Amino acid sequence: MTTAVDLSAMLADLEELVCCESFSADREAVARSAAVVAGQGRRLLGAAPETIVIDGVTHLRWSFGEPRVLLLGHHDTVWPIGSLRTRPWSVSGGIARGPGVFDMKAGLVQMFHALAALPSPDGVCVLVTGDEELGSPSSRALVEESARGCAAAFVLEASAEGGALKTARKGISAYEVVVHGRAAHAGLDPGKGANAGVELAHQILAVAAMATAGGLDGTTVTPTLLSGGTTMNTVPALARLAVDVRVPTVAAQLRVDALMRALSPRTPGTRLEILGGPNRSPLEPASSAGLFALAQRVAAGLGLAPPAGAAVGGASDGNLTAGAGCPTLDGLGAVGGGAHADDEHVLVAEMPGRTALLAGLVEAVRG
Repeated sequence: MTTAVDLSAMLADLEELVCCESFSADREAVARSAAVVAGQGRRLLGAAPETIVIDGVTHLRWSFGEPRVLLLGHHDTVWPIGSLRTRPWSVSGGIARGPGVFDMKAGLVQMFHALAALPSPDGVCVLVTGDEELGSPSSRALVEESARGCAAAFVLEASAEGGALKTARKGISAYEVVVHGRAAHAGLDPGKGANAGVELAHQILAVAAMATAGGLDGTTVTPTLLSGGTTMNTVPALARLAVDVRVPTVAAQLRVDALMRALSPRTPGTRLEILGGPNRSPLEPASSAGLFALAQRVAAGLGLAPPAGAAVGGASDGNLTAGAGCPTLDGLGAVGGGAHADDEHVLVAEMPGRTALLAGLVEAVRG
């Protein structure tokens, strides 16, 4: 297996991707970015991708033979068009900067160069989506479909702190608690109303205490957006509460779902409507354990420091591949920091080693 890579060529490719802005909400920008990504993949892999447009969002997929390994990434970013003017591409002191450089355009470059370093890409499926930062609304089914039947999914999201691989991710559930009350004049007949705002206050406290009361270690249940009422002098007839849930296990996700649906009103004359539910299953440690042990063996064989593992609260498309039953190892992309922040950056010297590690993993899994 050839693992040597040309760092200057990788940086040129990274510059090209970073300088093609790809704000998730701008579908035309995402389409332009997809064309650039497709061009790099065509040059390095020797094949054009399948271009898949779903709900106006452009995704790319390469399939080489019967896939045993899925390499997964996204080319959209959280950075609005024009961010390059204030955060230009640069490489200085061994650090590359620019919008999306860490999350996750460097990961895409490493992925392409890792496959190019192998004798062939046979047995590999490469999927690069265009709406991961929005929660993968159009690409979710595509990710799950691509993962089914594969022996491994390697996710090129950026690494955790210090270059750690992401061996666990919390699952996400999203709810909306809708309180239906009864309007009345707040000055003349407040007693004839059923105050949805007061009831919402009860539900906020109940939701905030849910994880602790349910004995759900590592789970967070957080009231976030709230709204209600129409005018200053009207008893609110309607109020709403958004709830963000993060869970370490499927069992915890199911338990929170049961608790949410068991909420009951405390204010006479009001009723509750519970909307939403589980959105992404957790990437549990069991899903990544075998691949993480393999990564440590491959790293040792390459003379690299053994990677650490980390459990993180944020979700990625790795949650979807794990939920589809595919063993998944995440965080194989760039080493650096500052995802979604002004100090987003990549440590350039780490790119060749991460590329070699990925190439070794692909070769080990596909046999």
